[in-house]
Amino acid sequence: MEIFGIILFIVLITAIAATISALLKDGRGHNPPITSKEAWSAFDAPSTPYWNPRIY
Repeated sequence: MEIFGIILFIVLITAIAATISALLKDGRGHNPPITSKEAWSAFDAPSTPYWNPRIY
């Protein structure tokens, strides 16, 4: 019975170590830097807000 406890403990420690390692490495080197190549313009913006309070 003690061998099952030892195996369970080793599996638990391995799972915790793998989780911590995955959390620390998450997202590193996957996202390119955001760069703006064109000037910003508002040609497609509406002339009035989407929500316009009106009294009828």
